[in-house]
Amino acid sequence: MHRRTDPQTYSFARELRKAQTKAEQTLWQVIRFKQINGIRFRRQHAIGPYIVDFCSPSKKLIIEVDGGQHLEQKEYDAQRTEFLQSKGYRVLRFWNNDVMNNLEGVIQEIIQTIDF
Repeated sequence: MHRRTDPQTYSFARELRKAQTKAEQTLWQVIRFKQINGIRFRRQHAIGPYIVDFCSPSKKLIIEVDGGQHLEQKEYDAQRTEFLQSKGYRVLRFWNNDVMNNLEGVIQEIIQTIDF
């Protein structure tokens, strides 16, 4: 059990890793194993009460891959982003269709953010 994370949140993160969306799976295949500039990413990583899609703790970078449900939860996403930024993280958000239809552009934006 992870000591800094609520056991329920940690358990939920484990379940989410087993049920990734197609867009999350696609992006994970590109960013896992330090394939982007040698940076390590974690998937479905708990930070406080939130679980982020992908996180590079060393670069303080979070990548979120959003589906259509995020159109209806803008206020929640804004509060979540504010919390994560208060912890020193930069948050990149991509739509599922961006990952599926413009993966190279998504990767380039991630690289530019890392190099900034």
